[in-house]
Amino acid sequence: MLFTMPHAATPPHTAVLIGRFQPLHLGHLALLQQALAAAQQVVVVLGSAWQARSPKNPFTWPEREALIRDSLPPADAARVRCVPVRDYYDEPRWVQAVMAAVHAQVPPGARVALVGHFKDDSSHYLARFPGWELLSLPRQGDFDATPIRACYWNLDEQPQAAVAQQLGALLPPAVAGWLQAWQASPDYAALRAEWRMLSGYRAAWAAAPYPPVFVTVDGLLLCHGHVLLIQRGHAPGQGLWALPGGFVEPRDTLWQSCLRELAEETALPLTAAALQSALQGVEVFDHPDRSLRGRTITHVFVCHLPGTTLPAVQAGDDAAAARWVPLQALAGLEAQMFEDHFHVLRRCFERFGAGPVPALP
Repeated sequence: MLFTMPHAATPPHTAVLIGRFQPLHLGHLALLQQALAAAQQVVVVLGSAWQARSPKNPFTWPEREALIRDSLPPADAARVRCVPVRDYYDEPRWVQAVMAAVHAQVPPGARVALVGHFKDDSSHYLARFPGWELLSLPRQGDFDATPIRACYWNLDEQPQAAVAQQLGALLPPAVAGWLQAWQASPDYAALRAEWRMLSGYRAAWAAAPYPPVFVTVDGLLLCHGHVLLIQRGHAPGQGLWALPGGFVEPRDTLWQSCLRELAEETALPLTAAALQSALQGVEVFDHPDRSLRGRTITHVFVCHLPGTTLPAVQAGDDAAAARWVPLQALAGLEAQMFEDHFHVLRRCFERFGAGPVPALP
């Protein structure tokens, strides 16, 4: 059950503020300052941690933590604890991770209050934390990170001085200054180009009577302690590691599309019958926010190939590289993986794992 904290109540020990802060804006800062005024300490939960950089999640969690601290007076910053939490694309698991991360910063038995306001459907998570009081605060100005990022990517090619002026009215000075400097980085240029591509992609179907739902397939092939991955050759996610896969062709079944993508992207020298005999099952991934391309539902075909010899592979089509990756190396690739593919691996290992597959975070 979620409680609303009475005004006369004894202040809680810890206030919790959850967000992605991509980037931290003045509305976030006002909530944080009110949380600091209401509790002894504030735990800031930094969402989307360990995600690869993307136009929606351009900044790493250590960068976001530094910007939060740089935007506060030192005495206030000393009372803030920042904890990173992954996007699990699985709300119950995410809630458990948030609660574990917060309670690691709180003395046993101390009262915890969740700070926030119900702005839209994206705020439904505020009701998912039983036992935490709700410190419900009004909206702190007309701030929203989505249009701020749109301004920052500057697809309209506005003069830099105009962009800096707009952002300066919406962001703490430390954040505005850091973003201006970050514009000179290769990451900024790459993500801006990716957002231009994605914006054009979305514009192509904007006139449809309703938003389309895309259907894709991916192949998760395991062999002798390795998994087959490709490195994406084009945006979105150029240079990131992913499962081989792609969109379903109009006249293909899901399985036929999976076989075609494996052949085109990896030149895997196995027959359809050999892959069929190795098939362990199919898992569907349909989280609404799993892809920036639009609502994308993928079907992952999980195959355990027999033997101790890794089949030869060679990158083709949209793949820049194809490689058998040791399973024990996957945890170190988390921040270099496309969209939700790290968590696709995690869930498939949990469901279909046979043999020494790792327990991913």
